Amino acid sequence: MFLGHVGSGSRKRPPSPSGPRAAVARSARSLDRKDDMRYRTLGATGTVVSTLCLGTMTFGAETDEVGSFAQLDRFVEAGGTFIDTADVYSAGVSEEIVGRWLAARPGMRDRLVIATKGRFPMGPGANDAGLSRVHLTRALDASLRRLGVEAVDLYQAHAWDPLTPLPETLRFFDDAIRAGKIRYAGVSNFTGWQLQKAALLTQHLNLTPIVTLQPQYNLLAREIEFELVPVCENEGIGILPWSPLGGGWLTGKYQRDSTPTGATRLGENPQRGVEAYAGRNAEERTWRVIDAVGQVANEQDVSMSAVALAWLAARPAVTSVILGARTTAQLDDNLTAADLVLDAAQTRLLDEASAPPVGDYPYGAAGVQQRGRDLPAG
Repeated sequence: MFLGHVGSGSRKRPPSPSGPRAAVARSARSLDRKDDMRYRTLGATGTVVSTLCLGTMTFGAETDEVGSFAQLDRFVEAGGTFIDTADVYSAGVSEEIVGRWLAARPGMRDRLVIATKGRFPMGPGANDAGLSRVHLTRALDASLRRLGVEAVDLYQAHAWDPLTPLPETLRFFDDAIRAGKIRYAGVSNFTGWQLQKAALLTQHLNLTPIVTLQPQYNLLAREIEFELVPVCENEGIGILPWSPLGGGWLTGKYQRDSTPTGATRLGENPQRGVEAYAGRNAEERTWRVIDAVGQVANEQDVSMSAVALAWLAARPAVTSVILGARTTAQLDDNLTAADLVLDAAQTRLLDEASAPPVGDYPYGAAGVQQRGRDLPAG
C-alpha cells in the first residue's frame, strides 16, 4: 500500500510543558492545518483515502443531527476524505444524516470516498437480511436513496451469511459495479478462511476483487493477526479497523475494579458487547496494555487515544482506521493521531504489552518454525 504525506505529516509534534491531557485542548489549533493528515491507497486500488476514516455508527443514536453535522464538518476541515456508514446504523438514520449533510454542501460529494454496508435485518421479512442477490439489491438501492448519491465508492458485506452461496454475493458485487452503483467491493467481520475463499473465487470467476476487510482490531484485540492479516497482505486487501479504542478502554477512562458509571458507553451499559467491563477488567493483560499506552502518551505529550490510533495506523496492511466518536471534542482528540509517529522503542513496548495469548501450535513458536524455511548457506 502506498503511504503518502502532505506537508509535515511524518514529524513528531513539538514538546509542550502542559502535559498529555492538554493535547485535547490543543487539537483544535493543530487541526486547522490539513497538512497533518496522511493518505494511503484503498487496498490495492488507485483510490486515495485519509488514514483516518470517520465512522458514523453513533449518528442518529448517540449523536443527534446537529452533532453529526459538526463532526462531518470538522473531519473534512482536518483533511479527512473517507466516511464509513451502514444501512443498519440507527435503522437507516445514519445514512440519511450523511445524505442531508452532503445535500447541504454542494461539491462535497466529489471530495470524499463514501463507504456503506449491507447484510443485517432492515425489516421483518424473510429476505430483509443476508447477502442474497434479492436482499442486497434492495439494500443497496435503499442506501443510495438515503445517501442521496448515484453510487457509493465502497460497498461492503457487513458479515458472513451462511445461507447464501458466496459466488452469489460476489456476482452481485460485480454486477453492481458494472451498473455504476458501486465502485469497489469489500467485506466486514469475515474469518480467515472466509476471506481467502472470497479472494480466490473472485480470481477464479473473473469477478471484481475484494479490496478491503473491516474487522475489529486494536491493542486489546489482535487476534486477526493470526490469519486475517496474512491473507490481506498476500491478496492486497486493505484493512479498515473498527473499534480502534477498544470501546473506550484505550482512552484510559476506565479504572481497575471500579464498574463505570455516567455518560460513557460502559457507564450506561457495563455489559455492552465485546468490550463489556467485567471480562476485560479481570484480565491482567488489559491493565498491562493500558499502562503501556499511558507511558507512551506521556512521552509523546498526547492523549492515550492518539497513541492507540497511531499504533494501529502503522500496522501491516492497514489502510484507514475508523473513528467512532460521540462528540466533536472526542473527534478532535482522535484526530491528533493524524500525523503522530511512534518510535521503535515505543512501538516495541506496545507490541509486547499487547501480545495476545497463544499456544505453541499452530500460531506459536512451534507452528511458526514449521512454516519457516531459510535459504541454504552459500
